[in-house]
Amino acid sequence: MLTSLHLLRKRRFLPLFATQLLNAFNDNLFKNAMVLFVVYNFYNSQEQESQFSAIASGVFILPFFILSALAGQLADLRDKATIIRWVKFAEIFIMTVGAAGLWLAWGGGALSGIAVPLMLAALFAMGVHSTFFGPIKYAILPQHLRREEVLSGTGLVEAGTYVAILAGTILAGYISVRWAAGIVIVTALVGYITSRQVPPAPPYEGGKIDLHVIRSSITLIRNTTAQREVFYAILAISFFWTIGAVLFIQFPPLAKNVLYASKEVASLFLVIFSIGVAIGSVAINTLLKGEVSARYAPPSVLGMGAFVAGFYFVCRAWEHQVAQPAMLMDVPTFVAQPLAPLVLGTLLLIAIAGGMFVVPLYAFLTTKCEPSQAARTVAANNIVNSGAMVAGSLIAGGLSALGIPLVEQLLLSAAMSILSAWLGAVLYRAEKLAALPA
Repeated sequence: MLTSLHLLRKRRFLPLFATQLLNAFNDNLFKNAMVLFVVYNFYNSQEQESQFSAIASGVFILPFFILSALAGQLADLRDKATIIRWVKFAEIFIMTVGAAGLWLAWGGGALSGIAVPLMLAALFAMGVHSTFFGPIKYAILPQHLRREEVLSGTGLVEAGTYVAILAGTILAGYISVRWAAGIVIVTALVGYITSRQVPPAPPYEGGKIDLHVIRSSITLIRNTTAQREVFYAILAISFFWTIGAVLFIQFPPLAKNVLYASKEVASLFLVIFSIGVAIGSVAINTLLKGEVSARYAPPSVLGMGAFVAGFYFVCRAWEHQVAQPAMLMDVPTFVAQPLAPLVLGTLLLIAIAGGMFVVPLYAFLTTKCEPSQAARTVAANNIVNSGAMVAGSLIAGGLSALGIPLVEQLLLSAAMSILSAWLGAVLYRAEKLAALPA
């Protein structure tokens, strides 16, 4: 990892890294501030809370499914640095709308009824924003970094992203939504300034952009998945994010209704998860020594599934051993519980294993295709990923609507890890076949 930190001193990497870090921070500060405020202040039913959490996730993810093909074409056929600047400029206006929703929610009164629609509108717009930024943050790396630096750069982007998620999640749990409203606007402004320092990244080729989103999406996926390694990498990443969507939707209502924890503790759960993914991102880069390989994918995701199962048993034990208090537990009270170290430890291990699984697969997308197709490859991945995450959101919302307890839903995530491991193994076999001499 230390050998890859030199990239943070390079203008060909640092402005992009900073822009992505600020983007992830702002996304998560706004989204978590909104979800935690609504879950803990608007509703008093775990079914309603789970459904709102699923709706919020679905609203953010939907633009990836609809617009990723257009975003990928744009990123490959136009200068990537120019697109980044336009996208970050738009974020200033999006966050102004979101901040208005947060402020109205905090103030209450007659206007608070429009707060949730405003916040959801801003969340959807941030989904559009991230749809156009997403392909670039990975596809630009092979253009600005040497081949042997791409895995390190990908690992740093992932680790930095989750450190930013960590910071945004901590703030969302500990500050008033009034303060969050101001911070998201300031962060958007700073993100635009850093985006202006990203070096030019002109397209490798010209071409006409297909504006028909359905046709272009189908064509993009068909062309991208024609390469076996890329196809299996996309499937494995997508199934991973189906599991991730279910877990992230479950966290806030599970913290409140199963573990009797305050929103600060719910925020702590997401913090632990973010730290774990960052550790996993760094660890897998160290193990692979810069090589782009799916060698450790199957054991990593099997480990993740085992730790999810462990988390299930810890939550069941918590329900039997901890009496429901009169008030939700704050962080010191929660941490003082005998089972708290097991709760936090299993969450950390879930995230470490998940980070080790998914980071090399993203590096596959940009190194196993033609450089001129890199953004479109990432965009195709985003289309399939977003469909998988929407499916995960629908599964989580549907299970809650059917009255299946949140704790029992964890077993679904554990079981799905087995299929992810199989996909990782299939990808590794395809990788070894591709390495054989013709």
